[in-house]
Amino acid sequence: MDFNYSPREEEFRREVREWLAENMKELPDWWGRRDVAGPEADSEELRQFSVWWHKKLHAAGYVGIHWPKEYGGRGATLMEQVVFNEEMARHGAPEPTNVHGLGWCGPAILAVGTEEQKKRFLPKILSADEIWCTLYSEPEAGSDMANVMTRAVEDGDDFVVNGQKVWTSGGHYSDWGVLLARTDFDAPKYQSLSYMLMDMHSPGVTIRPLRQITGHAEFNETFLDNVRIPKDQILGQKNMGWYVAMGALEYERSGVGAAIGRENTIRHLYDMAKQMEHHGKPLSEDPVIRHKLAQFYIEAKVQKYLGLRNLTHQLRGERPGAEGSVGHVMGVDLSQRMMDFAMQIQGPFSRLMRGSKYAIEQGRWQTSFLYIRMASIATGTTEIQKNVVAQRALGLPR
Repeated sequence: MDFNYSPREEEFRREVREWLAENMKELPDWWGRRDVAGPEADSEELRQFSVWWHKKLHAAGYVGIHWPKEYGGRGATLMEQVVFNEEMARHGAPEPTNVHGLGWCGPAILAVGTEEQKKRFLPKILSADEIWCTLYSEPEAGSDMANVMTRAVEDGDDFVVNGQKVWTSGGHYSDWGVLLARTDFDAPKYQSLSYMLMDMHSPGVTIRPLRQITGHAEFNETFLDNVRIPKDQILGQKNMGWYVAMGALEYERSGVGAAIGRENTIRHLYDMAKQMEHHGKPLSEDPVIRHKLAQFYIEAKVQKYLGLRNLTHQLRGERPGAEGSVGHVMGVDLSQRMMDFAMQIQGPFSRLMRGSKYAIEQGRWQTSFLYIRMASIATGTTEIQKNVVAQRALGLPR
């Protein structure tokens, strides 16, 4: 593998760096400050800030960098998208919002949507004029999405949908969602689901917040009571929704640049260790602490190169492989162990949450420690991911 960037890519890197250096001056005082508490994770203030920053990125041509120009993208290369992700992580810049639209829904529409669907939805996903969510998981479905029982019954030009979804991230402020529903009640479960585009403001859609262990309510449960979805809002073919959903998840798992963010976290852990003392000496001088930090850094590098292997598949025009699941399992495990380590460094202070004047760095590590527990469940549990690796990469039987 050639790790060098082309002159065009390096020129683009300089452009991004200059733009970030100038525009990050406009960020509020609390951004990037570990000694100042910013807005709560589920606050309207943070949401408005995220949309504002997203629109600045979009106006500069930095959202959907490798999406086609005819749908609102920049029409650049995938490598330029990678360069942008790297620089965003290195500068500690806020990420674009509309995560589900950019990470799952948009790529799925690009891959199998009709021309009308692409022109209707993709530009507004990129501009964040319409925020998207995903409606996959159900209370009784367990870890297998093919077990979903939400029903979509044909009625004239529409499907009438009834059922319940859970863990709808951002559903309470989303405009559209991608819905996995059963449209054939006699076929095998993997050939009986359809992937639909649903207006979240439709009559019959009810959103109820779910309070997390962090105290925030970013997730929701969604109730669908005779919701009508036009037939032209099916994405791909009827009853083939399982394969559309799996393809979208593969692209979500194939992201690059996350390893740089973890390297930043490791540096912050080291900075905190310098401030904490044990027997009159900074913890950063303790050989055990130093060894653990070094091990974290090594694992972050390993994950980076796994991501590059996945990137190679995409540059060759191939679908992301099982390496995405390997990277997901490794990344979740590494992130959870780093947050555990942060609590160990803080000792008795680890019990102090945001709001306590004695909480270290405004209790941000505690929030991250609690939030990261869900990472081994989201977008496919660790157990499911290991099955993907076993079957697709190692060729083991089901």
